[in-house]
Amino acid sequence: MKLIITRHGETIENQKEIIQGHMPGKLSEKGMGEAKKVALRLKDEKIDYIYSSDLARAADTAKEIAKFHPKVPIEFVKELRERKLGELEGKCKKDVGLVGDKWSIVNIHSEGIESGEEMFNRAKRFLDKTIKKHHKGTVLFVCHGGIKKALVCAITGKKSEDMPLTQNFKNTSVSIFEIDKKGDHKIYVLNCIKHLD
Repeated sequence: MKLIITRHGETIENQKEIIQGHMPGKLSEKGMGEAKKVALRLKDEKIDYIYSSDLARAADTAKEIAKFHPKVPIEFVKELRERKLGELEGKCKKDVGLVGDKWSIVNIHSEGIESGEEMFNRAKRFLDKTIKKHHKGTVLFVCHGGIKKALVCAITGKKSEDMPLTQNFKNTSVSIFEIDKKGDHKIYVLNCIKHLD
């Protein structure tokens, strides 16, 4: 299976440093531009199926990409949502002490939120199901920064505790993998944003 993973475009909440989690998020003007650029980048890919997070910021990005693939099925799923951050959602990062190097969606530990391990397991289950279902096809995931870290760790045989050491994925960055039924993989592109230049 060929798997293409991209993250949503920049949101108004990203601009304001607001923690989103399961909030829908609204693409900023810049974010809509990024979505259109990643759509152009992927327009010549032969995609068999699109799975997108059902949260608006990812869904709106996926819809832009899907304009070039009108016959390709698109499914909006909860499994590709960002990590659920409970009471932190909607708060400014600085107001909860998450500034600079301290900020990473996978570094937050608080009661009542989805743990990093839970997010990783959710990503791994969905990945395994997708490989089984589409093992001969090309699939696109449109998701979020944290869940993309979890997916990349799952693809590359790492564990949930490796997520904080994994690079942050930029808005609309493209990563492309080849994965066989046994889970062996090749990385063709990782965190590439050349389409934004």
